Order: sequence, then C-alpha cells, then structure tokens
Amino acid sequence: MSGDGGGDGDEAENDANDPDGGTYTLLVALATPATIEVGALGARRFDPGGYAYTGSALGAGGFSRVDRHRRTARGDHDVRHWHVDHLLGHPDTRIDRVVRSVGADVECAVADRLPAGPVDGFGASDCGCGSHLAAAGEGESLDEFAARVREAHGDAVAETGGSVDVVAGSAAATDGAVSDVSRTR
Repeated sequence: MSGDGGGDGDEAENDANDPDGGTYTLLVALATPATIEVGALGARRFDPGGYAYTGSALGAGGFSRVDRHRRTARGDHDVRHWHVDHLLGHPDTRIDRVVRSVGADVECAVADRLPAGPVDGFGASDCGCGSHLAAAGEGESLDEFAARVREAHGDAVAETGGSVDVVAGSAAATDGAVSDVSRTR
C-alpha cells in the first residue's frame, strides 16, 4: 500500500541495492509555515516542524522509491504523483532521514503506531488508515520524533522477521549509508 498512486518508472538511485524493499518512513523537516496544494486533498496548512510519512516499497525496485522521494525533495524531480510529492516539493522541506523496515510489509501497522496526522487521508487513499502522515509533538525535536518512528517500526516488525535501519535523507549524502549503525531484527 503506497498510499496514493503507482510508480512513474523513475525509481533508481541509491536504495536500489535493496531490491526486496519493505516499509519506510521519511522524516521530513519543514523550516517555515506553508500552505501546500496536496492534490485532490486541496490546499493544506503545514506548521514548521517535523513530519513522518510512511509508505511501502514492495514492488519492482524495492527501496529505490525512496531515492525518487529524495530527488523530489532536492528539487531534481518535478512530478507530483503521490500526496507526499506535494509536501516534498515545497522548497522549505528536506528529508532528514529514512527509517526502513527491510523485508516487511508493515506500512499500516507503523502508521497506526504514530500520532494522528495533520491531514486526513494523506497517503492513505488505498487503505483504511486515517493518514500516513504524522506530525511531531509540540516542542519535540526531530531526533526525539525519529526515535518514536524507529520504535514504531521495531514494534511493527517484531514478529515478521524483518529488520529496521536508518539511512540518510535528502540533506546528507544519499549513498544509502546507514546513519544509525544499529540494526534491529
């Protein structure tokens, strides 16, 4: 369940070395308040702070979908296909890091473990979830929010045999290197 659409064939860069894919959460930082047109969901107001978008990368190419999101956040890809593309395409957003459940289809389980989203239906048009976008709590740092996201992934994969790791976002080197060397199973 990717949330709001299929691929556009432009999914290859650095996470392509994980072709089996799984579930991912983009930790997104928005520097300033913004009103963003989110496709069919319309214009939505986003406060500055941290956001977590959870999606799946289970089809062909696996986690190469994350590379497409990185390119959108860097301004290198202008196609707005998924709800998250509209958020990532705003010039004041960046992907801080990506939490991945490798080899596990736990998209909705992770989204359900995170706070209710600021935009109903965001990334969840193909499932029964309220939203696949969560916002950091008032005064919560991006690092604290990332720890909650990682915990949600860990809890969701506990019985699946998948593993959890953290890789670079759009602001750092995008060589797929694990930025948090601990990997859980």
